[in-house]
Amino acid sequence: MRRIAGLLVVPLLLLSTAACGSEDKGSDSISSKGGLPAITAGAEFGKKPTLAKGEGDPPKQLKVEVLSEGKGAVLKKGDQASVNYLGQEWDESKPFDDSFKRGEPFGVSIGGQGVIEGWQRALDGQKIGSRLEVAIPPDLAYGDKGQGDIKGNATLVFVMDIVKGTSVPVSAKGTPVAQDNTDLPKVGTNDDGKAPSLTVPKADPPKKLVSNYVLEGTGPVLTGKDSVVVKYEAYLWEGGKQFDSTYKAQTTQTFPLDQVTLKGLKDGLAGKKLGSRVLLVIPPDQGFGAKEQQGIPKNSTLVFSVDLLAKV
Repeated sequence: MRRIAGLLVVPLLLLSTAACGSEDKGSDSISSKGGLPAITAGAEFGKKPTLAKGEGDPPKQLKVEVLSEGKGAVLKKGDQASVNYLGQEWDESKPFDDSFKRGEPFGVSIGGQGVIEGWQRALDGQKIGSRLEVAIPPDLAYGDKGQGDIKGNATLVFVMDIVKGTSVPVSAKGTPVAQDNTDLPKVGTNDDGKAPSLTVPKADPPKKLVSNYVLEGTGPVLTGKDSVVVKYEAYLWEGGKQFDSTYKAQTTQTFPLDQVTLKGLKDGLAGKKLGSRVLLVIPPDQGFGAKEQQGIPKNSTLVFSVDLLAKV
């Protein structure tokens, strides 16, 4: 089964490869105890850091140094974290990306997708409020091909501030809503964290978008500007074939609704309550349309069961 999350949302690359150049330096600096590049300014949590160029050969394995340990909860698989970061190649003296400069922490699903593997490993088990310095070898970053302005086989160095963490429920927990229309798919109402069942009827698919509660939560109504952490099951109406599942991948997915490219998905989730499970039936003109996408036939009607777990 092929994950299609990248088709649903504007790709959220961890790294914007436009070089950020040098910035005004603060007054503090710190040298790494483990041989990682020195922070030449902005050493304290929350301050914009600058990094020296790495010395000697970079480490061949992931290296994580906790520069200052936070007092918050420990991040675990399934949690959502907001991280400020500066990224630099080991043998360079200027950053390739800097969220401190943008003032926009980056959202990461621990154990999920959307970031390089070195980030996932570095953040798992760390405390909220910590500052880390991390060296990530190419096999846990962008390999021999590189990414944008990042060279192939580059070891990457990051300073990371774990600004915030959100614990994500394992399932929607709302009130079951009657599913009386036999011409629509029926979705299971279990709330134990396991994948809900979904049965597609042997009937013609609806021509218009369907967005119905299966479990109606009690949380705030989502707006088009919200980012929501979800679990989902995705099927083709034709033949009832499953084509994607966060449950099988044992992960969550974060949907910034204003960046969702699938119109039916965006429109179907906006206006729904957090904590709910929602059935979506998306006609082709609000789905992938007349183009085949990663094995999804053209003009397909799509069926989603989506649990709206947390807002970030």
